Amino acid sequence: MKEDETKTTIYILEGLGCAHCAAKMEELIRNLPGVEEAVLTFATKQLMVTAEHPETLKERIQNACDSVEEGVTVCLKEEGGRDKGSKSRFIRESQKDLVPVAVGTILFLMGILITGWNPGTELSFFIFIAAYLVLGIRIVAAALKNLVKGHVFDENFLMSVATIGAFAIGDYKEAVGVMLFYRVGELFEEMAVNKSRTQIMEAVDLRPEVVRQIRGEKIVEIPAADAKPGDRIQIRPGDRIPLDGRIVEGNGRIDTSPITGEPVPVMVAEGSKVFSGCVNDRSVLILEVEKCLEDSMVSRILDSVEHAAASKPKIDRFITKFAKIYTPIVVSAALLTAILPSLLTGEWNYWIYTAITFLVISCPCALVLSVPLAFFSGIGAASRKGILFKGGLAIEALKRVKAVAMDKTGTITCGTFEVRQVVSTGRMTEKQILSLAADCESGSTHPIAVSIVAEAAKRGLRQIHPRHVEELPGKGIRAEYPEGVILCGSREFLEDEGVNTDRFVTAVQGTEVLVAASGQLEGYLVISDVIKSGAKASIQRLRNMKMSAAILTGDKEESAGSIAREAGIDEVYARLLPQEKLEYLQRLRSRYGPVLYVGDGINDAPVLAGADVGAAMGSGADAAIEVADVVFLTSSVEAIPDSIVIARKTGRIAMQNVVFALAIKLLVIFIGLLGFANMWMAVFADTGVAVICVLNSIRLLYTKDSLRKY
Repeated sequence: MKEDETKTTIYILEGLGCAHCAAKMEELIRNLPGVEEAVLTFATKQLMVTAEHPETLKERIQNACDSVEEGVTVCLKEEGGRDKGSKSRFIRESQKDLVPVAVGTILFLMGILITGWNPGTELSFFIFIAAYLVLGIRIVAAALKNLVKGHVFDENFLMSVATIGAFAIGDYKEAVGVMLFYRVGELFEEMAVNKSRTQIMEAVDLRPEVVRQIRGEKIVEIPAADAKPGDRIQIRPGDRIPLDGRIVEGNGRIDTSPITGEPVPVMVAEGSKVFSGCVNDRSVLILEVEKCLEDSMVSRILDSVEHAAASKPKIDRFITKFAKIYTPIVVSAALLTAILPSLLTGEWNYWIYTAITFLVISCPCALVLSVPLAFFSGIGAASRKGILFKGGLAIEALKRVKAVAMDKTGTITCGTFEVRQVVSTGRMTEKQILSLAADCESGSTHPIAVSIVAEAAKRGLRQIHPRHVEELPGKGIRAEYPEGVILCGSREFLEDEGVNTDRFVTAVQGTEVLVAASGQLEGYLVISDVIKSGAKASIQRLRNMKMSAAILTGDKEESAGSIAREAGIDEVYARLLPQEKLEYLQRLRSRYGPVLYVGDGINDAPVLAGADVGAAMGSGADAAIEVADVVFLTSSVEAIPDSIVIARKTGRIAMQNVVFALAIKLLVIFIGLLGFANMWMAVFADTGVAVICVLNSIRLLYTKDSLRKY
């Protein structure tokens, strides 16, 4: 099958409640005829299927899901829409589960009381049977159905065998109690997973339900998806900007932190372009829509997060493979524990009970569930700070980087110039030199010329336009006045014109613009790029994290060195062509280890692709953003250490979950062999550990200040 003949369709799997089952479904769907690739993300319930005609596979996908877990409904993403009903559906399903749990609890307590009052009565046996049927009939029925389909090692089968085994050895109270504990734990696990999924999606899904469209003299609320480019919509104070567009009426202040993470409000006026997701802070604004909902910033962020969640890290894939081996091994150990010691000691009840605890522990849900939720939480936390990871692999790679290499212009600096120094070397004052330079440069669009004119305007200097201006590209400007000729440009240009530049001395690094009048050097201006606010503090944070920083730039040594000293960066490599940047990046990698490269230009695309992790500034070229693993919407230097901290915390949380889940399971197995464990502990090692891992996974969303600890 040719790649250009395939396409990807996204399905939503409503009712998906088991992470281990999700892994089985993914494998079954991937092996369907005609399917090239299938990725099922439990955290978002989204299934991405790549095939020649994926839209025709819906029925077969549904059959594959039904063979693993009942109650799962497959629908196209556009059919599912915003997934508004999932929360209410979960509440309804939870209420249905609460009824048997409540009734089973009452019967269980009655059985315990009757056993205490009259230990010899058979009434307690029938009450325990009734309680078990109320609590476990769904579990046993599902186990039998799955057994017919050939699914032996699922949690329904394991729990059924464990509790029925307890009945067989006469431990009725234990059998019902464990089933009750399991059902309660299962309910808490579902609630924790659903809540974490909802909180993460709500944190990144800023899409509006409706917009206030202006129709003549009237304002009409319409669905946001119906708004089209060219429509005018009203945004009241406190409203979230629904769509990307341009302000056509009003001025005020908007809070961009939901999109960029920047807490400082931004002033807007007529003509200002604004992104959806920001919040109008002050006055009524009229916006002309430039992009429909599916192309606006809020949808792009949501799509990026959902696609990132589908790109699974290596540890996730490893745990999925490990679970396939882990469960059969523990079940085999349970069989051996039930038979071999019993044959030697004759204590069948004791060793069968110990084996039953192994069966409960053998369910790998806590392991399979904890890793993807941890990474999804990290992706969600990063997006709230204007950092878009393109997948779990990007997070995994970023947490291992040892050095950061950066482009200069647009990354460390704003890409805008300003006059840093005006020096007089003759009879004129600094104001006169600046004024002459601004007069000469007033007709030029070069960034340096613009900065000189802006500085003169800031100081309130009046401009006098020369009689004739000649611009010599790459050299300077010759301007004719009634009083004489003014030369404004590089040292080489003035020397070529016969001007003596011996008095030219500068202590400040940057671009020098010399000014001469009537053949005499009168002074010069030093112009340099403006370093971004927070750059110096961010580089210091990288140092505190034991990371090296370097600048790789095509600019000249003096300019790059000046910026590096101001930012606190020791290593600078200047005058590099794009392919040379890649060579120097490889040198840094051989010296320090994995390298993160941050850039924003088209010329940065090759080195972004060649780095261990490539990060692009959101204000940069589309080519750079396309090949990057991470995108910083804020275009701020602070995002660099923030992204590394989030990646490291995400990796730690995922590993904590894996180690905790395995440690608890192995501990219960060990103390079970010593005769101290029971099925209550085993159920905690299954569902209880899963709930704890889920809660641990989502704590990144609540640690607002933890990123600043480095």
